[in-house]
Amino acid sequence: MLKSKFSFFTLLLFLIVLVFISIIASVSIGQVSIPFLDSCKIVLYQITGINIGHIDTTISNMTLEIIWQIRFPRVLLALFVGSGLALCGSVMQATIQNPLADPYLLGISSGASLGATFSIILGYQLSLFGESNLMIWAFLGALLATFLVLLLSSIGERMSVIKLILAGTVVNALFTALSNLFIYFAKDAEGVRSVSFWTMGSLSTADWDDLPLIATTIIIIAVFFLSQWRIMNAMLMGDDAAMTLGININTYRKVFLVISAALTGIIVSTCGIIGFVGLIIPHIVRIFTGSNHQQLLPIVILVGAIFLIWTDLLARSIIPNSELPIGIVTSLLGAPVFMHMLIKKKYGFGGN
Repeated sequence: MLKSKFSFFTLLLFLIVLVFISIIASVSIGQVSIPFLDSCKIVLYQITGINIGHIDTTISNMTLEIIWQIRFPRVLLALFVGSGLALCGSVMQATIQNPLADPYLLGISSGASLGATFSIILGYQLSLFGESNLMIWAFLGALLATFLVLLLSSIGERMSVIKLILAGTVVNALFTALSNLFIYFAKDAEGVRSVSFWTMGSLSTADWDDLPLIATTIIIIAVFFLSQWRIMNAMLMGDDAAMTLGININTYRKVFLVISAALTGIIVSTCGIIGFVGLIIPHIVRIFTGSNHQQLLPIVILVGAIFLIWTDLLARSIIPNSELPIGIVTSLLGAPVFMHMLIKKKYGFGGN
């Protein structure tokens, strides 16, 4: 637990420095190895125009292209996606009051998978959105899943945590079955392979054109949730306690869920399904910060970014001349960590 503001800000500063070190390391390491100092000079030159050591003439155009056009957008995408998934996991766990909640609990991943499968298998017939066809169909699938979960959980008495989880389970099963049905009747072997690869997650499609949307969305939503730490602390105390404090918990729950679902939908539609980030990062951070969301959320955002930057580096470096889907790597790393936490009983809020 961080007992003082000095400890908190020291940890925050350390993680910010670690983010910059991770970015430089990640753009330097790969199939083509580039010295760290050259990577720093290239990034500085491209961002600020400061030309240290005449970097524009002493380094080949190929090296400049690798750093600026291929690796740097990918690393930034990993940074934003890792931050977004970890943030959504923290918010979902507080909103659902369940330490096992993650961004995909409400069937969002299955909804996005159905949209992506629909787009890939029938892509040549349904190319309504040009180059963004896959992304938009996946996002629409995620939104549809969220809408159905909220609709089902609102029927009858007031929305409750149990009804949300059960509705998410039903929608997840339904959409997964529909995706499998499309795949079963598909005659396009390449399309089936594309669906399979998409569901395992990848950051290889990162480019400068798509980054502004996801970066702007995540920054705005992060600022919003950082301002809501008191409400999330009250949610952990239970519905009755929150209502005693004058908080309309049902309204806040719906708003938080819709915003989290929209952000998760944008992330999944951009890079596929990357599991375990939103589940394990909040738990690991809680061991050090406790359950106070004023300290938890900023640390979670930075740790999620660092985790996914290094995981992506591992995914594209571990096999020579090839790349593993990042969802496989996060699951292989996340499952043992979570099993350890279950055995040590550190899976509750604040390790209780």
